[in-house]
Amino acid sequence: MASNRDKAGVKVILPNILGYERMAMASSEAFAKILGFSTERVEDLKTAIAEAVINAIQHGNKGRPEAVVTTILDFYNDAMHISVIDEGVGIQDIPPKPDINRIMTNLDSPIGFGLFLIQALSDTVELNADSSDGHCLKMIIKKIPNEL
Repeated sequence: MASNRDKAGVKVILPNILGYERMAMASSEAFAKILGFSTERVEDLKTAIAEAVINAIQHGNKGRPEAVVTTILDFYNDAMHISVIDEGVGIQDIPPKPDINRIMTNLDSPIGFGLFLIQALSDTVELNADSSDGHCLKMIIKKIPNEL
């Protein structure tokens, strides 16, 4: 197992089809395990990247079959730096923090819950990040999270 690398990366280009987020999950899991991430951090990474890819497919690319979602995973400074790029224009209105109890009792739509999960599981999140290829959501997930 590698304990750290100066720079290592993986790029995966996915069709704009729900279900393919599993490819992003699998590649991020394999990469993180090679780099020695704990099981808990691997699960955080898998959930965050799945939510970001699903959002890119549904909201960024608006389900257009010809569009793609690109995930880029880079590892440096003991952290996974993730970019999820879609062909949309970015997030115009950030949804309010969801009320989980209302969602669970079907009183509210789950819109915004994915972004909430991404923010809760990542150490850093940047919405509407610069990218020459389209809208980019960037996340950083540290190998060992900061203690609260």
